[in-house]
Amino acid sequence: MKTAPSLCARDLSVVLTLGLGAFFTNLDVTAVVVALPAMEHTLNFGMAATAWVIDAYSLAFTGMLLAAGAIADRFGRRRALLAGNAIFLVASLACGLAWDGPSLWLARGLQGAGAAFVVTGALALVASAFPDAAVRARVFALMGVVSGVGMAVGPTLGGVITAWTGWRWIFFINVPFCVALTIAVPRLVVEGQAAEKRSLDIVGVVLLTMALALLIDATLRVRVDMIGAASLGGAALLLLAGFALQQRRCVVPLLDPAVFGTPAMIGVGLLLIAVSVSYWAILVYLPPAMQSAFGWHADRTGLALLAATAPMLIVPPIGGHLVMRIGWRWHFAHSLAILAVGNLLLLASLWRTDTAETLGLMLAGMVVIGSGAALAHPQLSGALLALAPADRSGMASAMTIVARQGGFALGIAALAVVGGGHAFEAIFATAASIAVLGALAAIFLLPADR
Repeated sequence: MKTAPSLCARDLSVVLTLGLGAFFTNLDVTAVVVALPAMEHTLNFGMAATAWVIDAYSLAFTGMLLAAGAIADRFGRRRALLAGNAIFLVASLACGLAWDGPSLWLARGLQGAGAAFVVTGALALVASAFPDAAVRARVFALMGVVSGVGMAVGPTLGGVITAWTGWRWIFFINVPFCVALTIAVPRLVVEGQAAEKRSLDIVGVVLLTMALALLIDATLRVRVDMIGAASLGGAALLLLAGFALQQRRCVVPLLDPAVFGTPAMIGVGLLLIAVSVSYWAILVYLPPAMQSAFGWHADRTGLALLAATAPMLIVPPIGGHLVMRIGWRWHFAHSLAILAVGNLLLLASLWRTDTAETLGLMLAGMVVIGSGAALAHPQLSGALLALAPADRSGMASAMTIVARQGGFALGIAALAVVGGGHAFEAIFATAASIAVLGALAAIFLLPADR
């Protein structure tokens, strides 16, 4: 059997340099989660307003990611990465200096836009720097580890920073990472451009981003302004319909409705959303739940969150073996069932009066939801790519991001409405229900022979 050539020292330097971008963009997302209660207190937020701290980033990231690939191909991948890095640096400073909710939300949106160019540029540069398929697969695996480490240590690092120096330093700490990337990339990474320049569908990007933004705003208004929520929701549906119609008429669509309209594709899309709500969105509400239950400061909360994030580094290889043995349908059904059980354990922990029992059940619930998400998360991307035609693999990757990030943003908003005044029982019960619906989608929509 032919083995891939080993990576030389310079190759490793290139990989670690490009992986640095994925590291600090993931670190920033999970570190912020632990600091949300402190931000809420300092800037006088409510729970619904706190949701926009995460959702502004996710929305901008999703919208710009759809455009970033075409822009990187047209103007240069290294140039796109460095531009995104500069935007992320400025936005991080703006986040740390924010004086109220709108200023923080605007800066977070700018961060998300910058992160989209950093991630897109890094992945595209890997593809051009390592043309050998076997080496490229090894490089992507290594970058995945670097990215996963950033996600896993984010809550702990964020908690320590928030407790010792204040939440603003969660954003200021991005500056040295950005400076290091600015210095290293021009020295180590060669510019790359696509031979064929892709068209940029600005209308499609704007329609989809605006539709998601209106859906989130409508969801957050449900409790206080039902008429306004209905109006915004109707406008969002009209924009989504306009997006679908525009994509059908587009020569090179962002997301082709004909490709993603099959039952299996719909099933995978629903599963991506279910995992985003029952795991990723839950991570946002675990810190205030723990602080409410135990009176913990951010540093201890961040350390405890490792129970939910560490499985993402350990469990994915098990998922790869399982999906080959039992197929998509039952693998994803079991994974979502595990997520449901984990959220039910979190719910049960709030009903105990003994602190030790509450802590034990909560930690167990976090380990279980982390394991369920780790089993499903990487394999869902592979399933969507496998279902898509070979010439639509890039489109399938974009669809994965839209479903995952859109589900995350909408999930945070929906759980904020359900939770109202920090009603965490309702939040965990809703997440468990969404996971059950995801398991049912896997059973009834996914093929049995794959």
